[in-house]
Amino acid sequence: MLKAALAVSFIGFLAWAFQAIQPPPPKTCGSSNGPPVTSPRIKLRDGRHLAYREYGTPKDAANYKIIYVHGFDSCRHDAVIAERLSPKITEEVGVYIVSFDRPGYGESDPDPNRTWKSLALDIEELADQLGLGSKFYVIGFSMGGQVIWSCLKYIPHRLAGAVLIAPVVNYWWSGLPANLTKEAYYQQKPQDQWTQRVSHYIPWLTYWWNTQTWFPSSSVIAHSQDVLSRQDKELMPKMQHRMSYMAQVRQQGEYESLHRDLNIGFGTWEFSPLDLENPFQTGKGSVHLWQGDEDLLVPVTLQRYIAQNLPWIHYHELPGAGHMFPHADGMSDTIIQSLLQGN
Repeated sequence: MLKAALAVSFIGFLAWAFQAIQPPPPKTCGSSNGPPVTSPRIKLRDGRHLAYREYGTPKDAANYKIIYVHGFDSCRHDAVIAERLSPKITEEVGVYIVSFDRPGYGESDPDPNRTWKSLALDIEELADQLGLGSKFYVIGFSMGGQVIWSCLKYIPHRLAGAVLIAPVVNYWWSGLPANLTKEAYYQQKPQDQWTQRVSHYIPWLTYWWNTQTWFPSSSVIAHSQDVLSRQDKELMPKMQHRMSYMAQVRQQGEYESLHRDLNIGFGTWEFSPLDLENPFQTGKGSVHLWQGDEDLLVPVTLQRYIAQNLPWIHYHELPGAGHMFPHADGMSDTIIQSLLQGN
């Protein structure tokens, strides 16, 4: 009897465990159980939809066309560079910016087969369907900055220039020194170290890890103030408008947006940014990397190393700046002017 009871209990535990690690199906926008579609979207090569928002000068009249890639736990409305760009730059220079929801965020369909190459090809297809021409600019913030590395890898021939703003670093990229990565990794809160370990080594547990209540999980997902620098906290009032659309960010499910982002961002990459070659060897075009030296989310030491080993990148380090420095007054103009002057 005891053996039978133990066997039944064990089977019951396995069934519970299996259920606990299975993410729920996404609530795809436009489906019977999903949120409504409220934004313009394009239909991609594999049938998925990509939602976007346009800013600035109408694209047919613009001199410069830019695709903006949002960061973690964000959406197409979080195009801070576009939102804070002065009318002088937008109208007089003629700048058009389109921001899109990355797969699983906002109103863009999830992509269960997402890779770094597929993300770059999504951007290329967005540019083609919107008629942005043979070459366009790309700007990415935070985890969106990681996507710019993939653009430099897979679609360099389509780029007129690129900007990476505080791009998230994967501690397992080949080419990064073990002593530097170890030091930077352990500067994080223990719960964030574990979140990244799970995403890298056992990604099939990412959903469970970030939804269980036994241990603290990602402080970023929890919107903890502990990961914000002094400047970040000072800039928080400038981000209050996000409350009007925050519900849209995760509306299709946290697994397809946040958790898959973690698995892709901190998983095993198909390439290392440190192996990339200059896509603008003829001098027509430039790549810029912006980083705050008090960023508590992205370690400045690793960013410096990357920039030093890719001398063709224009590296801009901002003293006293945290992760949210693009929200500072005048920063958008500075970033855009630097990009366009380098072309």
